[in-house]
Amino acid sequence: MTTELRHVLAPAKVNVFLHVTGRRPDGYHLLQSVFMLLDWADELHFANRPGGHISRQDLTDPGRPHSPLLPDNDLVVRAAQALQAATGCTQGAHIELNKRLPQQAGLGGGSSDAASTLLALNQLWQLGLKPSQLTALGAQLGADVPFFLLGHNAWVEGVGEQLTPIDLPSARLLVIKPPEGVSTPHIFGSPALPRNTKQVIISDFAALCENTAQTHQAPTWMQFGTNDLQTVASQLCPSIQTGLEWLQSQGLRGRMTGSGSALFAWAPHEVNTSSLPAGWQAHQCNNLSKHPLLSTR
Repeated sequence: MTTELRHVLAPAKVNVFLHVTGRRPDGYHLLQSVFMLLDWADELHFANRPGGHISRQDLTDPGRPHSPLLPDNDLVVRAAQALQAATGCTQGAHIELNKRLPQQAGLGGGSSDAASTLLALNQLWQLGLKPSQLTALGAQLGADVPFFLLGHNAWVEGVGEQLTPIDLPSARLLVIKPPEGVSTPHIFGSPALPRNTKQVIISDFAALCENTAQTHQAPTWMQFGTNDLQTVASQLCPSIQTGLEWLQSQGLRGRMTGSGSALFAWAPHEVNTSSLPAGWQAHQCNNLSKHPLLSTR
């Protein structure tokens, strides 16, 4: 019987675009987006623990020695506890988390950690839950968790629950993030947020992805649409505009991911980031065709 799982990855994602197309009577916003997996990831280690107790230890990444500690009851712990409650499992786990992805960035780090926790503990505890059962459980933890459980890049609609797997060309990106985060509720609560962007069609986006001709400019599929949250987020967090201007100064077309405050740009060659303001993070990474845990399910 396996007693531990090590080097479990929880990858980041970016929103290639993000449109707000309406609002339901219950206040939830209707969205359209493409979620794209990255090879930049948190890393988790899991070990069986008797008595049903769940514990989590934060590991220090040498590249981010001053990263803030997570709260005791973060999404990793809540995912483990939700899995216990749903299955009646009496086993416990000690979880070590190497948090490489910045928080409040729009990169989905917390949701990805939760998804990888569900996948890993389903295996470690030999629970045998099906993907659909894990997805239903993940949806209770956060809107982005089902995407990471799906394991593929996806066309996203509804309030984020309608996921259609989609193939994307290979791409290399530069992701930058200011020290500040931005409040997602404040963005969606702003009266200045556009809420009537015309719906787009998946086939139009997919057609652009088929054109993979090499060019010195960002490919057309990465310039598709806009991020409707970006203008409001820039007003709440002026550093976002600073980052967009910095990317432009490097000849790059930047865009905010999710509700920010991280920005990304197509950058096929290494970019010198030494001129970024103090405290900013920068990471050059590649997109993924599938989640690194997909082959282990």
